[in-house]
Amino acid sequence: MLLIYTHKITKRFTYVMKQVFVRILGIEVTFTTKVEDFIKHTGPKITYTKQPLQNEFFVRSNDLLFEQGINDIEIKLGEWNGVPCFFDAGERSNVPFDIFSAAFYLLSRYEEYLPHVKDDLGRFPAKKSLGFEKGFLECPLVDQWAYLLLDGLKQRFPDLEQASKTYSFTPIINVTTSHCYALKGFSRSIAGFFLDLSRLRLSRLVKRITVWFNPKKDPYDNFDFLLGLHKKFKVKAMFFFQFAAYSAHDKNISIYRNKFRHLIKSVSDYSKVALSASLASVRDISILVKERKRLSDLINRPVQHVRLRYNRVAIPQTYRNLIEAEFTDDYTMGYTHHLGFRAGTCTPFYFYDLTLEAQQPLRIHPFVLCDYALRNFKNQQEVFQKLDLLYQQVKQVNGTFTLVFSNELLGGNHKINWLELYGATLKRYYV
Repeated sequence: MLLIYTHKITKRFTYVMKQVFVRILGIEVTFTTKVEDFIKHTGPKITYTKQPLQNEFFVRSNDLLFEQGINDIEIKLGEWNGVPCFFDAGERSNVPFDIFSAAFYLLSRYEEYLPHVKDDLGRFPAKKSLGFEKGFLECPLVDQWAYLLLDGLKQRFPDLEQASKTYSFTPIINVTTSHCYALKGFSRSIAGFFLDLSRLRLSRLVKRITVWFNPKKDPYDNFDFLLGLHKKFKVKAMFFFQFAAYSAHDKNISIYRNKFRHLIKSVSDYSKVALSASLASVRDISILVKERKRLSDLINRPVQHVRLRYNRVAIPQTYRNLIEAEFTDDYTMGYTHHLGFRAGTCTPFYFYDLTLEAQQPLRIHPFVLCDYALRNFKNQQEVFQKLDLLYQQVKQVNGTFTLVFSNELLGGNHKINWLELYGATLKRYYV
């Protein structure tokens, strides 16, 4: 048991200490504000305050974990053993920066509470993030800091105990359009036919007509193939199905079409199925609740995991809605068109609501890649050169390598064969 002394135990302090030590490093911790308890403790211990008590392991604290509210904070980047860091702690500290305040800043998405201009879909822009501006978006900094801290603690406390934690791989199939041409009904099919004809998209016309006569030829209908790949590599993948009413942004198959319902039920027999929430549900919690219930009723099991359309997370309201709708796990923390770690971590963490000053019962699973971020890559080799670098960093800190692939790209006709790439990804990173 690691004892941490501080001058004040706050909700922010408790939240980040448990994330860094318990969830990332597997070290049990306890806290005290009593000097006498700290001094008589004979096991591993550290001080987190403004001044050290004796000659103990000391991390000088910033004020962030002891404040309330949101302030505009100036960030000056430094370096610790080649890893970027911020919130300088001075020479007396055993760690050259306040690792806990810096981790809290990233995990709480502090910068997303500050005034910023959202993109056309109401999202926080990746290019406005601290990680992008300072060049560390593709580094799981919080985890890297934690393991550097662990090295220092083990030098001081060689008998420090920690629970074992291993690397894991989570591939996600996001199904917002299960079929390109099939199952769309007479009106939508005819409208699509004349749209393709007016734009002289002859190859699409041929495919559309072929699918009308043989629905199994639909290019997006790769579910049997994907399930076969998962079985071959013994991968526990997740399928997120949109199960929503038709709208301008949500155009999946009708939830009342029996073949679509049968597809979801059959996939749920072999893989975990969760909800890909519609854009309409992001704006209306009653729709979100309805979508969750309908999907749960269909597969006859609770639906507690969710992804949001277009990765649209507007903190804190989006996550408050998910909690109210009784979701326990979210898989939307990442950027659609940029690879990297939006929250600076590759370890699941709980949502901390800065305006309510409390940890909330929603676990966030950050992803490092959404396949749309790869559309400008020239070939598979170029893709893996980038993914290998990200994978190596995640593997070094025993994190979770979560990749999101969309059903549309997997079934599309592009310069990269997405199905082939997906299969190679499973083989390469599931170890």
